[in-house]
Amino acid sequence: MERRLTIGHLAQLGGVNLETIRYYERRGLLPKPPRTAAGYRQFGPEAARRLRFIKRAQELGFSLDEIRELLSLGSRPRQNRAMIRVHAQEKIGDINRKIAALTAMKKTLHELVNQCEHCGPSAECPIVASLDQDGTT
Repeated sequence: MERRLTIGHLAQLGGVNLETIRYYERRGLLPKPPRTAAGYRQFGPEAARRLRFIKRAQELGFSLDEIRELLSLGSRPRQNRAMIRVHAQEKIGDINRKIAALTAMKKTLHELVNQCEHCGPSAECPIVASLDQDGTT
């Protein structure tokens, strides 16, 4: 007989809280499990596997909507392998754009810190002045 998991046990296995499990159910990432006569959710072992999938996909930067799509495509892997690869390639592009933006931010902050090294009163601080610009110039 298949071992059933309570919502608390599933949350513990997945390293998330109970509300996260409920939220994933509402978002359609976890199927609604059968309930006992007392109304307790009874998840199957596949729910723990799916929860691990969701967490790993989030760690790779996928949004919940993207994860739902990957789960849908993953249920028919032979038919949708190319689409799964497209999603992964798009995510790589997103990550590269974020890296470029973070690199530019880092460069700007380094320049401001170097300018600030020997500045006078805080009212003349280049970091504060940079943050106080209205962006219309």
